[in-house]
Amino acid sequence: MSEEEDDNNSNKHSEPVTVIVKRIAKKDRIKEFEEWLSGISNEVSRQEGSMGIDIIKPTSNASTKSKFEYVIIFRFNNYDNLAKWEKSPIRNEWLQKGRKLIEADPDVQKMTGLEFWFTPNFKDEYSSMMPLQPPPRYKMVIVTIPVISILLMTLVPQIHFLTEMLSIPFPIRLVIALTITVLLMTYVIMPFLTKLLKPWLFKT
Repeated sequence: MSEEEDDNNSNKHSEPVTVIVKRIAKKDRIKEFEEWLSGISNEVSRQEGSMGIDIIKPTSNASTKSKFEYVIIFRFNNYDNLAKWEKSPIRNEWLQKGRKLIEADPDVQKMTGLEFWFTPNFKDEYSSMMPLQPPPRYKMVIVTIPVISILLMTLVPQIHFLTEMLSIPFPIRLVIALTITVLLMTYVIMPFLTKLLKPWLFKT
């Protein structure tokens, strides 16, 4: 292995990693599944390097095929800490408990860095839509930097102004601004841009 490959692997293992897991609960065991999901989520949150966990529950108007599908998104600060969790006995115990509550093996995706914003589709047994591989990193950077720059010059100052009028302390104002920015990037701006720029982003 070359020194360049060693450096690339080292960088990859030092980057934050996002794991997205899709699980389909058995329709007659939803309550048990959600209790299990809450338990394993709390366990993940206590692990070294854990950066939080989000759970997206199925909506009431979801289709028959997806109305029992749960999406779990959790993050670790690097691959090594993720690997510790994945190899831990406590994780294995929780997974064994949950096997009887789900319809099939879960679909799992792992992404590092900016890839989380640029991988819009999941692969599952019910969909013919194949997941897109993350685009080249230089393209992700080209798209991300202008967006963040615009938000920093427009939205963030407005948030600071409004929160300052409410006499909110600066550290809290900063957290509010960052939270709104990340939410917009994750759920509004990047999904829209990924779809809009798809022919260029994913061109091989």
